[in-house]
Amino acid sequence: MNKENKPSCEQIMNLFPSPFVVIDSNYTIVASNQHYVEHFGEANVIGQKCYKISHHSDVPCSQNGEICPLEAVFSKGEATEVMHVHYDKDGQQEYVQLKAMPIYDASGELKYMGELAQPVDDYEDSGALLIGRSRSIMRMISLLQRVAPTQSIVLLQGESGVGKECVAQYVHQYSNNPKGPFVVIDCSNLGETLIESELFGYEKGAFTGANSRKLGLFESAQGGTLFIDEIGELPLPLQSKLLRVLETGTLRRVGGTEYINVGVRVIAATHRNLKQMVEDGSFRRDLYYRLAAFPVHIPSLRERTDDIFLLSQHFLNQFEDGRQYLPLSAEVIEKLMSYDYPGNVRELRNILERAVILAAGTTITVDYVIIENESGSEELVLNQPQEKKSDDHLLLRRRHQLNTDQVIEALRLNNGHRKKAAEMLGVSERTLYRYVQEINKA
Repeated sequence: MNKENKPSCEQIMNLFPSPFVVIDSNYTIVASNQHYVEHFGEANVIGQKCYKISHHSDVPCSQNGEICPLEAVFSKGEATEVMHVHYDKDGQQEYVQLKAMPIYDASGELKYMGELAQPVDDYEDSGALLIGRSRSIMRMISLLQRVAPTQSIVLLQGESGVGKECVAQYVHQYSNNPKGPFVVIDCSNLGETLIESELFGYEKGAFTGANSRKLGLFESAQGGTLFIDEIGELPLPLQSKLLRVLETGTLRRVGGTEYINVGVRVIAATHRNLKQMVEDGSFRRDLYYRLAAFPVHIPSLRERTDDIFLLSQHFLNQFEDGRQYLPLSAEVIEKLMSYDYPGNVRELRNILERAVILAAGTTITVDYVIIENESGSEELVLNQPQEKKSDDHLLLRRRHQLNTDQVIEALRLNNGHRKKAAEMLGVSERTLYRYVQEINKA
């Protein structure tokens, strides 16, 4: 083929279906395809800094808390993948999956980085993906994207309620075996004997009541992921047995004599300080270092308050009829963001669910955003309609859900009139109807 007939660099780049750009070691764009120009709405990107175009920033993204793919490529000479937040041509934030690769010259010297940007359009709506755009959550996602395709053990560390299981599911989803089983065991809810039989299984006759063979969760998770939650609660005798499985990839069922091969990706999680537990002698040092091959800190909600708005939208969309309460008012958002959430994301969800119940089909106001430490009690007080004042105030005080006695008493006092009974209970007529249906089923 004559040199004149060979496709140009620009023609080759335009074959990519997503924005593609070539950047030198000084963050300067030296080439791009048409998709990149159109996506970011810049007529001339050549010669501009990449962070200026995609991040609308005057400094590299690493100085804003994100993992810079350019710096990673030039420091290691290897391809990398990260998740970032970019600005599109309309100035709107969007999630993009960046695939960065080194480009060498004829002498083998690393000269440029090629970067393919793939927008993730349904990021917020997908229940399998993590919700948030704060720097801390994006740093975590970048780490998860790196470790997910490997078989490395991941240790998730964070306070109670931060969503460790959601993070574990994210790693599983982006692993090399996303269609394999995702199996969960919570060590905080089981005693030593139960944990052992649940994890490793048992043979028939291994103990009283073992009338047949049972496969353990390691075997159930074959070809997929086993998520061991609250691993800090694992008793010492079982820690050595777990370590052997992690080291050898084999296990022996309780009461068994043969070793069984298992191919499982393990993700562990804890809210406890395992390093301190090692020093205290309550956690094996060798197991800790085996688990801590790739530790990931899950930020608390007070570390990512910028995500409260997105999380609130996400939870309301999950609730039955929750969309009718969107958008939340500025006053409600301000109140939600002023709290430090010791219960983290789980507590935010509870506060919003409580607000939906109290709003009963009307607009959510700040009066319905009840934060526990404001009253020092979990008990809620509902306002009784003025025209129905009586001695029946016992119905106006309830916890998160109604009970059968309250519903029946409200209907009795209102001669079976559902609308009036619903007003007394502070719920919508539709909600009361659902309670009545459940009572009838019982």
